[in-house]
Amino acid sequence: MTKRHALVYGAASIDSPAELDQAIIGCNILINCAGPFRDTAPPLIAAALCARIPYIDVAAEIEAILDTMQNWDTPARGAGVPVIPAVGFYGGLGALVAAEALGTWSEADRIVLSYGLNEWVPTAGTLAAGAVSRERRNGGRPIFTEGALSYTHAPAPTLEWEFPAPIGRQPAVSEFTMADTVTIARQVRVQEIVSYMPAKAIADLAGGTVRPSGDPKVQPSHQRFVVQAAVSRGGMVRSCTVRGGDIYAITAPLVAEAAEFAIRSTDGGIRVAAELGAPGDLLRTLTPFLDIEPTKESAVSVMH
Repeated sequence: MTKRHALVYGAASIDSPAELDQAIIGCNILINCAGPFRDTAPPLIAAALCARIPYIDVAAEIEAILDTMQNWDTPARGAGVPVIPAVGFYGGLGALVAAEALGTWSEADRIVLSYGLNEWVPTAGTLAAGAVSRERRNGGRPIFTEGALSYTHAPAPTLEWEFPAPIGRQPAVSEFTMADTVTIARQVRVQEIVSYMPAKAIADLAGGTVRPSGDPKVQPSHQRFVVQAAVSRGGMVRSCTVRGGDIYAITAPLVAEAAEFAIRSTDGGIRVAAELGAPGDLLRTLTPFLDIEPTKESAVSVMH
């Protein structure tokens, strides 16, 4: 991103279409970073369609993302406006990594996502969105198997898992289904998507500590992450791995670069991050912020 624009601040209620319409006059794109997205996405999408400008959000609430995909594709196509949910670390980055691993494959037997986090101090917004999702799931836990998303009340499996360096082997929770499962399933026909998260990161998430707001230069994050997507089909597996420093910080350039693609788009309707531009283009714009390993391909007999 090379352009700089003056920032103008204002306030508008999501309960007032007139205020929202007034707030985005003169805007080229509407970027929604205000969750819970169950509440904010519908009125802001409606405002973007009315203004004929692209809409992007950073939702990680699986149910809210599905609502957007199911309810807004036809209106967005009719308006000729791209609507792009889940352009964050969860929902955006993991899906871009999976798309890079998929390459030319349009279907797969299994996709394994490894989210290696050394720690996870959540923001207040993350906690609020998580509470909304838990409420909507009524005690269920999302899993993706037999080609579809479903819910189970069984406990999530725990095991030792080998995350890519620098996280390494450690206790992990399997079937820790995140928003990437929904956005990946839009890109490719796949029978099973399984995600792994370090047990420590989940304990941090549930620990009650909230990430302070403010200038990250004053309050720097010590978080490090590695995301790997391993895609199997037949007897082959393709994997792509990226590394970075902060799951919240990477969301900012991801959204900014996605916005550039969205503004240039001539197609209306629902899109996900991996559908913007040519395959791999959006991920490669993030090289100043990510270490991206070349995709590897090998023959395997079993993927755990």
